[in-house]
Amino acid sequence: MAEQEKRKAGGGKLSRSETVTVRLDPKLRYLAELAARKQRRTLSSFVEWAVQDCLERELLSEGWGDNPGVSISDEASQLWDVDEADRFAKLALRHPEMLTHEEQIRWKLVRENGYLWRGKYEGAAREWTWRIDEGRLIFERLREHWDLFCAVARGEIDKAKLPTWIKKDPEPVDDSDIPF
Repeated sequence: MAEQEKRKAGGGKLSRSETVTVRLDPKLRYLAELAARKQRRTLSSFVEWAVQDCLERELLSEGWGDNPGVSISDEASQLWDVDEADRFAKLALRHPEMLTHEEQIRWKLVRENGYLWRGKYEGAAREWTWRIDEGRLIFERLREHWDLFCAVARGEIDKAKLPTWIKKDPEPVDDSDIPF
């Protein structure tokens, strides 16, 4: 990295946060700057604090009775992961109503793909079956094929390119002589 780039980046790769460009109308920016001054913060630090404060109040699921509901902040440790595929799966499993249209398509592809799930051969036909549950999702396989699932969901690649699995038990067990 060139010396000029190091200075511009504020000392290299020590950045603790990401840069987001936000548009504010002049009045809102001015008022936010005043609030930042009041708290002895930079405008950037104030905006970061305000977003965090909002995450503590914004509910992912409504409460009832004495239960106030679950905020985004409450769920943060359950939803966040450094891996995009894992973040997606955790959100889809816990809060599918929050998925965008493209994410809903991707989640349908994931849910219907037996290669990604722990399951078993069941029934007279001995077909591979699984439950949609976080403990049954094989995250390593999802990560391995993540770009492919995304491309299929966007319509760039045919669904036939997704990983396959053995749908019928290749060695069915004759359980007719097993006592009940």
